[in-house]
Amino acid sequence: MSSASTPQPVKLSLPLVYQQKLFEELRKEDELVVLARGLGLMRLITNLLHSYDAAGNNLIVIVNAEDRENAWIGEALAEHAAISMSPKARGLTVVNTDYTSVGAREKMYAGGGIFSVTSRILVVDMLTGLLNPETITGMLVLHADKAVATSLEAFIIRIYRQKNKVGFLKAFSDNPDPFTAGFSPLATMMRNLFLRKASLWPRFHVHVAQALEGKKKAEVIELEVPMTNAMREIQVAIMECVEVSIHELKKGNTGLEMEDWNLDSALLKNFDVLIRRQLDPNWHRVSWKTKQIVGDLTVLRGMLHSVLALDAVSFLQQLDTIHAAHSPPPGSTRQTQSPWLFLDAAQTIFDTAKKRVYASTQKAKADSSIDSLQPVLEEQPKWSVLADVLEEIDRDLFFEQQARDDSNGTILIMCSDTNTCRQLRDYLQTMHVKPRTEKRIEEVYDPEEDKPSAAYMMRKKLRNYLKWKREFAQVSATLFAENQKALSGAVDPRLAQSKSRAPSNKRRRVRGGGAVGSGSSRLENGSIPQYFEKPNEVAELMGQIDITEAEANQKDDLVMADPLEDMDDYYQLYDMQDLVVIHAYDGDQDEHVLEEVKPKYIIMYEPDASFIRRVEVYRSSHNDRNVRVYFLYYGGSVEEQRYLSTVRREKDNFTKLIKERASMSLVMTVDSSTEDPQEAFLRTINTRIAGGGKLSTATAEPPRVVVDVREFRSSLPSLLHGRSMVIVPCMLTVGDYILSPNICIERKSVSDLISSFSNGRLYSQCETMFQHYQNPMLLIEFDQNKSFTLEPFADLSGSISSLNSANAGEKDLQSKIVLLTLAFPKLRIIWSSSPYETAEIFERLKSQEKEPDPIAAVRAGLNDGDDVEGSQQGQGAAFNPEPGEMLAAVPGVTPKNIGNITAKMENIKEVANATVEELSALVGKEAGRQIERFFGRDLLEDS
Repeated sequence: MSSASTPQPVKLSLPLVYQQKLFEELRKEDELVVLARGLGLMRLITNLLHSYDAAGNNLIVIVNAEDRENAWIGEALAEHAAISMSPKARGLTVVNTDYTSVGAREKMYAGGGIFSVTSRILVVDMLTGLLNPETITGMLVLHADKAVATSLEAFIIRIYRQKNKVGFLKAFSDNPDPFTAGFSPLATMMRNLFLRKASLWPRFHVHVAQALEGKKKAEVIELEVPMTNAMREIQVAIMECVEVSIHELKKGNTGLEMEDWNLDSALLKNFDVLIRRQLDPNWHRVSWKTKQIVGDLTVLRGMLHSVLALDAVSFLQQLDTIHAAHSPPPGSTRQTQSPWLFLDAAQTIFDTAKKRVYASTQKAKADSSIDSLQPVLEEQPKWSVLADVLEEIDRDLFFEQQARDDSNGTILIMCSDTNTCRQLRDYLQTMHVKPRTEKRIEEVYDPEEDKPSAAYMMRKKLRNYLKWKREFAQVSATLFAENQKALSGAVDPRLAQSKSRAPSNKRRRVRGGGAVGSGSSRLENGSIPQYFEKPNEVAELMGQIDITEAEANQKDDLVMADPLEDMDDYYQLYDMQDLVVIHAYDGDQDEHVLEEVKPKYIIMYEPDASFIRRVEVYRSSHNDRNVRVYFLYYGGSVEEQRYLSTVRREKDNFTKLIKERASMSLVMTVDSSTEDPQEAFLRTINTRIAGGGKLSTATAEPPRVVVDVREFRSSLPSLLHGRSMVIVPCMLTVGDYILSPNICIERKSVSDLISSFSNGRLYSQCETMFQHYQNPMLLIEFDQNKSFTLEPFADLSGSISSLNSANAGEKDLQSKIVLLTLAFPKLRIIWSSSPYETAEIFERLKSQEKEPDPIAAVRAGLNDGDDVEGSQQGQGAAFNPEPGEMLAAVPGVTPKNIGNITAKMENIKEVANATVEELSALVGKEAGRQIERFFGRDLLEDS
């Protein structure tokens, strides 16, 4: 396949029809591509970049690429260049602060090539002219869903499009969710990206379906694994806790949009984030109970995943940790604990989790009333299924003739995270180790013994758990002894009244499960106590799972010191057919895994929609590689529901996008650079001053703002640029924004303001601003998505007392601001509700002011420029501030006459020794007498 704009043919690796059509589209025109996850977005991008790289005379900029994507693109371009034998190809250059200085960047940009630049560096380079936007051949924006109006990416694209009308611009995303939230989200995003066409490629697109559902389909075997009864009980109980928590949230926050607050949505990964985002504007007003429930939802949803992913012992250990974390502080009452801990379902979770690990049985002796603990060690159902699948694959490999395809015969097991990888590795290594716990008189063949088992691994985990629990109990006893005393001694009159009227556990008996949730199994406040095994029970249980001879031998075999001498004699590479590779899902990197491992058998231990598509693309791209996929999932589980809801949600999002694109009007972008100069001049005339007759500040030049380069982390420079202001990035020592020769502004978000007060940085910043500028200002800027009040930050700024008083932290912050204004009476404070409001305030402040000088702004605060700056500003700015403050406290010295004294007198000693006549000549007779009397007083006589 050849590229139209290059003189020589370029070899591309796009074997599927939809990839080729998409490539042709991208070469012809600028567009936003939204491709379903798993359909090979990175492969498309690397081939597109190679087609430009091979020409050798282009300057291409990649925006918003992550480190791993940079590594992928760099490798792919080098590989493509070698295959195509392109002499002009130069590959990828990554530009960040770690490797490149300003001078080196300027040389690299001048030489051309493909550059991946971090957004902060790129926006500063474009504004300073280090990288001239007109010289850029084209720009590729990755993760286009993040290019919201206030983002740096949108700022970069705006600068690029204003100065370069001919260069190409292409944006890519594999996440359709952000394009469907809000009012006309696709049109808004297209406007931010300065694009007019959107190209949507879901899995159900005609060309995609034809390419992936042809003759070369992968063989898929779906295995529905039934959960154990205990797992099902725990899952149902956790779901009940989630449902009750959501119901409590709805009841306590009636004024919010709650359509998506249901059990189905709770299975999505970002459910708790969505709830927090809705509550954020009023977070300071919601009750303590609501805040607690939002945190509990995150914990409960994590438990839903853990009950399926972790083994029984690890899950019980996690529950112990969660219970300890939710234990009340000393002296707390019932209202301060998590509400779900008072439910009968919570009792079910803890009891059933214990029964999966060990069970108590009555001792055989009739006179013994002590229960003994017996290990149960329930295994995960998927483990045995995985062992059966591996055995089936072994049979196929043994009986099958020599492979007739290009696959390696490797077995690839994919799971959700590295912890699961570690768990499966341990299981597969030890599943045939049989620890015999009872001696046999006669050896009899038992077919059950040949079956794979996790007994060795689980016994080892239980031994480690019991040791951990012993240490945990000691720490817990030390920490919470005082707590239990406070709880048992707490007397609440309301509880006393309720006890006199009815039994405390009556409500639970009415709801059912009273035997489980009542009686001695609850603390006095109604919550579930932590369970610690008795020492004799633990000793007996440890005796049951003592290390056997087989386990000891296994341990010796596994752990051994190897000095790695004579490696060639003892080591060799494994045959790929003998390998079982266990790998965690890792996004686009999974395509690399498939291409490098070339597996014949893939076992998906947990379902993942995007990986299924990657396997489809891999199989369809290679005629000579057969793939068999085993797809494991727990039937009727949260895992299955989450997978189905993810697929359904993606399909619905693409359907919404297709409908919006069909009815969307043409996205037009207004270019301010083509405005008539006369119109620009007339806009600067203020008719409220002398009827527009005062034209001293009216100019056709756009207003200019000097901005500290560190401020490009915020969205304010982008919004100022959007208001047709010229942004001049500089490394400023004093202030963050210089609006005029007299106006210097220090910008603080509220959290930054709190930290600046804590370390005293703000006072020194104000001092330096007063030394170099006549009108220093402190801008306190709030988040546009949060309330315009200091209340939400009370808990960040207050001391321990703020825990007891809701307004203590807020008052603490306000008092510090008052002290700041007392220390600097001339300091002006600007309160802004959002960056948008700040941009408007800046525009009004600049309306009658002269333009700032960037060179003078940079020199302010530097050692060699202090005198120059001080003489420019007057007002004694070049003088030492401490003696000036001392002199201002002397009777007779006023702000009006202090300038005369500091101009004529060298130091305070000279002022103290001056005569009345000398002082009167400077400040007047009365003030001179007051100053002389102050310094002439004899302290010993007056005392």
